[in-house]
Amino acid sequence: MKQSSPTIVNLPRFLDLRGNLSFIEEDSHLPFKIRRVYWIYDVPGGEHRGGHAFRETEELIVALSGSFDVVLNDGEKEMRYSLNRSYYGVLVPKMIWRIIENFSTNSLALIVASTDYYEADYIRDFVEFKTLITNE
Repeated sequence: MKQSSPTIVNLPRFLDLRGNLSFIEEDSHLPFKIRRVYWIYDVPGGEHRGGHAFRETEELIVALSGSFDVVLNDGEKEMRYSLNRSYYGVLVPKMIWRIIENFSTNSLALIVASTDYYEADYIRDFVEFKTLITNE
């Protein structure tokens, strides 16, 4: 079965001299119900996060502040998304390897997920990931 591809999601923007506003609604902007929201911050220079895929979890990754790169691999090709605006994010389907790197100072990554945390959903070995993708 061919996996769905990552896509950029443009979120609503309301521009105002007092400050701008954006939001996420699960039925309008996401192909899944929101089960978990978490954020990554204070990442030391040169470090990366991720380094795994999910068997079932889908995610939307947004740079609320600062910038970082989301590097995705579907088992055949690598895709790089540089996120630096809070009004768009990358939708990452299940069975896509992800690494988040090149965090700017004071960056804040928001991740909206389709599942509760479940350790068995993680694939933390890239060779195992490639084997699972090949056998589907």
